[in-house]
Amino acid sequence: MKLRYLPALFLFALTPFAAERTSPAPPSSAAWNRILLDRIPLFGHRNWIVIADSAYPAQSRPGIETIVSNSDHLQVLRQVLATLSTSRHVTPIVYTDRELQFLEDKDAPSISAYRSQLAEVLHNRTVSSLPHEEIIAKLDQVSQTFRVLIIKTNLTLPYTSVFLQLDCAYWGVDAERRLRAKMAAH
Repeated sequence: MKLRYLPALFLFALTPFAAERTSPAPPSSAAWNRILLDRIPLFGHRNWIVIADSAYPAQSRPGIETIVSNSDHLQVLRQVLATLSTSRHVTPIVYTDRELQFLEDKDAPSISAYRSQLAEVLHNRTVSSLPHEEIIAKLDQVSQTFRVLIIKTNLTLPYTSVFLQLDCAYWGVDAERRLRAKMAAH
């Protein structure tokens, strides 16, 4: 009679260990968006937000925070840009991987459609393109002093990450140039 309960007792005893080995559920759309909303008031010029494809690496610098959205890449980009557009203190400078311009559908099926959709999302913005490794190096360097938020999406196309370097929304390049010239004159 005692042996009959042994399998149930054995399974009960293993349950906590099995639970510890399972990975946590990925964040919901609301979770990544909540993190974004929490970070934007903290961020200023020189911080970065990256909307990354699903193979983007988890970088190891302490200043780089990576979250997984499990959401559509362009939808995440639209949401991030919409959220930043309501900010009074920061505005994005947009970078894409230079490699994206040279990819063909035969090597990356539907990359042409992605480029067209990305152009629609970024239609009124200046976009700079740099080699992927150069952008990664910038993030590595920047993260030594400033924070970077990487939001991984479910996109499985190469060189499709969009990098947003935050800049001051209320102080422009021309004003800074005039200030520096005035200071140099004294």
